[in-house]
Amino acid sequence: MNWDIIKGNWSQFKGQAQQEWGKLTDDDMARADGDREELKGLIQEKYGLAKDEAERQIDDWMKKAS
Repeated sequence: MNWDIIKGNWSQFKGQAQQEWGKLTDDDMARADGDREELKGLIQEKYGLAKDEAERQIDDWMKKAS
């Protein structure tokens, strides 16, 4: 799956993203609004991760998102 599909259907995927990253709030999900870079920044901020680790987690999540 590519990110354009996730971005276009963000309202469907944001619940799955919140399950994956439980520290992200509804406000965080609204702020990300399907923007991969914004989501990555929020994950880095909330979990104290390096950029490459946040990127890896997003890639892993995308593989299992349906």
